[in-house]
Amino acid sequence: MFNTQGHCIGETQVDREMSCFSGDPNFCVECGTILPLPGLKDTVTCARCNFTISVREFAGQVITSSVVFNPLESSSVAVETEDDSELKGPVIDKRCSRCNKEGMVYHTRQMRSADEGQTVFYTCIHCRYQEKEDS
Repeated sequence: MFNTQGHCIGETQVDREMSCFSGDPNFCVECGTILPLPGLKDTVTCARCNFTISVREFAGQVITSSVVFNPLESSSVAVETEDDSELKGPVIDKRCSRCNKEGMVYHTRQMRSADEGQTVFYTCIHCRYQEKEDS
């Protein structure tokens, strides 16, 4: 049951069968906001509505995280061409307007006054066609 502010009435401890929201225990059962990770206290308090939940509700949960780095080859390129010059820099998924293949290297320069945006230069890694974009 809700009051005029939209909060559950009559709950001070977690009762998942009588709660306004149910499902993942990482979310507040009163307002649905994601809960902070349990700390040193015996309770976890919702930052939005101040609803408290016992840390025992989190018993047995495993929290994992991972960091995935893209391989260096996929984020930058050094392409040698007939004239022995190399294209260096990050490769993006932009389609070349001349050869219609995907993959362009870019770099930026401040070509105009300092209070205006910079100019982005794109070079196709396949046909070396160059495009520019004022940002």
